[in-house]
Amino acid sequence: MPLNDRDYMRPSPPPARRRGGLSMSGFGINPVLVLIVINFVFYIATLINGNILVNLGVIPAMFTERPWTVLTAMFVHAGFLHLFGNMFVLYFFGRAIYQLVGSNKFLLVYFVGGVVGNLLYVLLGEPLSIAVGASGAVYAAAGALVMIVPRLTVRLYFFIPMPLWVVILIFFVAWSFIPGLGIAWQAHVGGLVIGLIAGYFFRKKIPYIIYR
Repeated sequence: MPLNDRDYMRPSPPPARRRGGLSMSGFGINPVLVLIVINFVFYIATLINGNILVNLGVIPAMFTERPWTVLTAMFVHAGFLHLFGNMFVLYFFGRAIYQLVGSNKFLLVYFVGGVVGNLLYVLLGEPLSIAVGASGAVYAAAGALVMIVPRLTVRLYFFIPMPLWVVILIFFVAWSFIPGLGIAWQAHVGGLVIGLIAGYFFRKKIPYIIYR
């Protein structure tokens, strides 16, 4: 049985109110599902008007003219498979980290990771290339989760059990550097680093016990 299915691995539910303002949990809103819906809405919009993809994507050479694209690029994707892959991972890993740390911290990691990943692309990517997608933000969520519960058992393709850290190492980090796929590895690395840093601090405040 995966660890997260056991009673002693289930943390207390995130509070509805946190210091500094309301959380989305207080309104019964799941931020992961909200993000997924928003991304699908943007995808439909790009099908109607292809210029949206170019206008919202990150182009390093044009960053000073369009600095907001480090944020907007997180909501547009280069095709359905790109969108589906990111949203599929976000649903499982994002939901897990949201349940552990609450909506405010989850959203903070998601957006900071996505923005930092895109900024790294601006610095290291091809000047006239364009980067789109929520990969950096998704990597941030995955990085935070792997720092909190690195040995959490997940079922790859729903059948193959393996520790979470192995999945991250093989199917996230290694896949980012496969040549010829046109992958913005800079965004992946930037988001993952932010997630690992955030997860390091989060895990000190999460009340769970691991029985060996």
